[in-house]
Formats: sequence, structure tokens, C-alpha cells
Amino acid sequence: MSIFDRIFAASAVKTAMVERENALPGRDTLMPLREKNLVTGQSMRGEPDAAGGFGPTGTGDWGPDLESVVLAGGCFWGVEEIFWQQPGVYTTAVGYAGGYTPNPTYEEVCTAQTGHTESVLVVFDPDQTSLKHLIEVFFTSHDPTQEMRQGNDVGTQYRSAVYGFDDEATRLAVETAERYGPTLGAAGYGPITTEVLSLAEAGDGHFYYAEDVHQQYLFTNPNGYRCHVSTGLTFPA
Repeated sequence: MSIFDRIFAASAVKTAMVERENALPGRDTLMPLREKNLVTGQSMRGEPDAAGGFGPTGTGDWGPDLESVVLAGGCFWGVEEIFWQQPGVYTTAVGYAGGYTPNPTYEEVCTAQTGHTESVLVVFDPDQTSLKHLIEVFFTSHDPTQEMRQGNDVGTQYRSAVYGFDDEATRLAVETAERYGPTLGAAGYGPITTEVLSLAEAGDGHFYYAEDVHQQYLFTNPNGYRCHVSTGLTFPA
């Protein structure tokens, strides 16, 4: 087999979604996580529930004044950096969503055998910003037409996704994609491939926090890798 055949074969495996029954087994233990976001100074987990856990989706209670969404647009280092800079964002955290392996490690996700996306939890104050605005920022800060990749980052972990916490978030994400699609098409891009689901319906329904070394990575490593494969296109008025 030539080197080109090997590269093609490896890429084919990385871009094929693993079946649930074939996913890596994972573990029951939650990933250790520092308490505070290094940029915002706020909690990354929220408050535990009455049983001391973090709810059916893996995130805590943010109280009645905050809302949240999980966004996946390629390497989560750069995506998190974009959103912690947005006015009205309370906190962010990177993790894994849309897959089947419980509490995966970064190395496991990179095998494409967990089914997860590299995702960012964005918690925001709806009195200072809106989910509509944040989803528009999301679509314009990556290329939502690149299925199972962003630029040279190839694999199921890099697929584009919006995972909302309620039906309204899902509806809004679908409407936003439909509104942005013609702009992309007119510029020669293909259809939007973004996966839009409620988090509860995505994979096993969990957001799993990534290792501390990945949290706010570009704050502690300001010259680190960024993958912003933006189309450069804005939303229609």
C-alpha cells in the first residue's frame, strides 16, 4: 500500500461515525476539573443537583438568570477563545458531546472511536446577549459546510454541531442555518452540514468536561494553535 493509500484509509476511518455498540467503553469517573474559569473567574460546572451530581446532561444548575448552549466548530481551543470574548458570556468550558463513550479522554476522542465532537459549553446572561447572536457568531466563525473536518483537522471530532438545552434553542439554530445557507450558496459553498440536536438527543446525551490542560488553553498558551476556517461571510440583514 502506498503512502497515499494509507493516508486515504486513515482519513476514511477518522471521518466515519462509530456505531454506539463499537464505541470505546470509557469510565464512570468524572474528569477532574478546576473550579473556576481562568478568564471569567466563574464556575465551569455550575451548582450540583440535590443528589450532589451534575444532572442528566453532565452540567450543573446555572440558576434562573443564565442560559447555556453547547457548540462544536472544530478544535475547541479556538472556539472557546472566541466565545469567552463575547459580551454577556458568563463562563465557558471545553469538553466532548455527541458521542457514546462516558468520560472520554482527549486521546480517546482523537481515535474517532468515541463519536464525540470537540465542544464548548457557553453559559450566558440573556439580559446582556442573546442565543440568536451567539449562534450567528458560531456560524460565521467557522465553515459549517465542511463535513467531518475543519481545514486540515479531519475527523468526526471536528464536525460542526449545535446542541441546545431545549426545543427553542434547536428551533433557533435550524432557523439560523436556513437563513445563512443562501449566503453561503451564493458564494460557492455547499450546504450546511451542522448537526443540530438537543444535547439530550446527541449521542448519550452528555457533555463531558475535557482535561484541565485544555480548559482556556489559549489563555495559558496565547501563541497556541487556532483553527478558524471562517468563510468570511456575514449574515444577511
